[in-house]
Amino acid sequence: MSLNLSPGEQVVFEGHPSWRAILAFYLKGIAITAAIVVVLVLADRIGDFIGTGVIILVLLAGAAITILAGFIKRVSTRYTITNRRLHIKHGILSRDVQQTRLEKVQDVNYSQSAVQRLLQVGDIDFDTATNDPTTFIFAGVNDPEEVVEAVDRANRLRGDSGLGDEPAPAS
Repeated sequence: MSLNLSPGEQVVFEGHPSWRAILAFYLKGIAITAAIVVVLVLADRIGDFIGTGVIILVLLAGAAITILAGFIKRVSTRYTITNRRLHIKHGILSRDVQQTRLEKVQDVNYSQSAVQRLLQVGDIDFDTATNDPTTFIFAGVNDPEEVVEAVDRANRLRGDSGLGDEPAPAS
C-alpha cells in the first residue's frame, strides 16, 4: 500500500531499513537459539530424556523464526520523503504511522556507529518544531548522507513549487 499523495506532491525518497541493519537482530536471534540448543544438549546428556530430533527441530525452528521475524521487521517499515512531508509506517497487521510536514523539520542529523559505518547504514534523526516528545527517526537506512540530501531536494522542490510558508496578509 503506497502513500496517498496530494496534488502536486512528489516522492523524493522511499525505502526500508537496510537488510544490513537487520544483521544485529539476526545475530541476537541466532545467539539465543544457540543458547537454548546448548541447554537442551546439556539436559540430554544429564538425563537422556531429550532426543536429538527435538534438538535439531529447536535449532531449525529458532533459525527460521529469527530469519522470518527479521525479514518482516524490515519490509513492514517504510520511510518516505515527499516535497511536503516525512512519513514513517511500521506494521503489517497493526499500523503505527508517523508523519510531519517538511516545514516543521528544523534539523536533520545522522549518526553511524562503527559497525554501522562498516555496514554503510545509519540513523537519520529529524528534529521537528512540535511539542510532541516522540522521536522521528529513519533507522538503519542505506547511505544516510543520501537521505539527508533527499531532504534538501525536497525542501528545494517545496520552495520551487510555491508550497512553502504563505506570506503574511498585507495590512
